Amino acid sequence: MALLLSSSFHQLVVVVAASLMALFLISCNAQQLTPTFYSPTCPSVTNIIRQVLVNASATDPRIGASLIRLHFHDCFVNGCDASVLLDNSATILSEKQALPNNNSLRGFEVIDLMKSRVEASCPGVVSCADILTIASEESVALAGGPSWAVPLGRLDSLTANRSLANSALPPPFFTVPQLKAAFAAVGLNTTVDLVALSGAHTFGRAQCGGFVDRLYNFSGSGNPDPTLNATYLNTLRQLCPRNGNASVLANLDRATPNAFDSRYFSNLQTREGLLQSDQELFSTAGEDTVAIVNRFSANQTAFFQSFVASMIRMGNIAPPPGSRGEIRRNCRVVNAASTLITTTATDGSAESGLGYETTPLASSI
Repeated sequence: MALLLSSSFHQLVVVVAASLMALFLISCNAQQLTPTFYSPTCPSVTNIIRQVLVNASATDPRIGASLIRLHFHDCFVNGCDASVLLDNSATILSEKQALPNNNSLRGFEVIDLMKSRVEASCPGVVSCADILTIASEESVALAGGPSWAVPLGRLDSLTANRSLANSALPPPFFTVPQLKAAFAAVGLNTTVDLVALSGAHTFGRAQCGGFVDRLYNFSGSGNPDPTLNATYLNTLRQLCPRNGNASVLANLDRATPNAFDSRYFSNLQTREGLLQSDQELFSTAGEDTVAIVNRFSANQTAFFQSFVASMIRMGNIAPPPGSRGEIRRNCRVVNAASTLITTTATDGSAESGLGYETTPLASSI
């Protein structure tokens, strides 16, 4: 009788488990991003993330800009799925070592802390992709920029794509046509999205190695970039001498380096854009980006409104169709593929062997 009950119990658990998994897959397949996604399950998530960010900013004023860059580099590679946060493993080549990211992306430890605090309050509920998205919005607001209701409900990827990171992320020497191609490839528009999201360079820092060729050997000419303001050029040469330390930092906005404002666009007008890809938006004759730069420079409200809309559009970039996701417990590693469930037989002995997938898996949002 005990064996019969145990067998029936096992069958029941298998059926229930399969049903729950099917329901989970259906709900994830149908879910839409919404600002209220965590209202019933983790209503304090934004407050938790904000507090970690406030504390981190007290000792690292550039952390907000670093987190936005992490979000950007995540979304441009197979959508906003936290793939950029994964470390190397036996089966994963991390995007952290891709050429645009290596020794450049930062802020991973702050995301780890946010995740651990969120897990302590709401275990197994909030994805790393959503934590990074919220952190980006909070970084802008904390620096004096706009705030907005962040659409939520993303899943974390099961893998990374280093080769795509090498090819999809626009480097700081891109021309406007190249920038437009990169934005179009991920479904963003090549006018307002391009200029507004570039405006995130209104705060933060860049390493000398990202722009030093502009100072001495622009496009292999042996001369500086002709679009650089002469006074600004001399200032940058003092900071970044020829054959100097490539990791020295320069303010992206020399006037208000820690504030999120429209000063970035005014800098482009005076030919004081630090990165070539930024200055190209204004200095490329005949491009439609020039008029947008002028409009945002004259009207900060217009910039803020467009920036919010473009950040939401970028945050909506979904992983490729058919992709599967999960809620990672640790943002650096994929969860175990399955868990062995231990049941108790009617005679009191422990029985194991009923294994089914408990990691949340679903098609892309």
